[in-house]
Amino acid sequence: MAKEIERKFLVRGDGWRSFVSRTRLLRQAYIASMDDRSVRIRLENGHIATLTVKIGRTMTRDEFEYAIPTSDAEELLGTAIGLIIRKTRHVVPFKGFTWEVDVFEGAHAGLIIAEVEMDDESDKPELPDWVGEEVTGQYRYSNQALALQFEHEYHGL
Repeated sequence: MAKEIERKFLVRGDGWRSFVSRTRLLRQAYIASMDDRSVRIRLENGHIATLTVKIGRTMTRDEFEYAIPTSDAEELLGTAIGLIIRKTRHVVPFKGFTWEVDVFEGAHAGLIIAEVEMDDESDKPELPDWVGEEVTGQYRYSNQALALQFEHEYHGL
């Protein structure tokens, strides 16, 4: 079993854009959802498909991820609970840590969230000047909640 240890922040400004090392287009949706667990389908760049089970709601969560056929992912996306999330994920290296900056589209256009994955909860990544409020553990900013919430405006965050 893998552990996911991450901190999450709202993004302010575009200072991160000049440091992007890789970009991926993501479509993802949830086919099962409970308060502290979910089953997610993700399609990356239209041809890499995964099924992910996540358990927990804190900084550290259990995560099980499996490659699945793209055709299965497309079919499962059609059974989504709530919205299919569309976002562009930008990978931004910063002082020894890899940050992922998600720029949301569609119903969540205007929302930009940065996540930094860590090896241990005691890690102290230096925060870039383009991150704002920390939202780690705030359910409303989880992808699961975003998929299940239908009306939001994130402009000006």
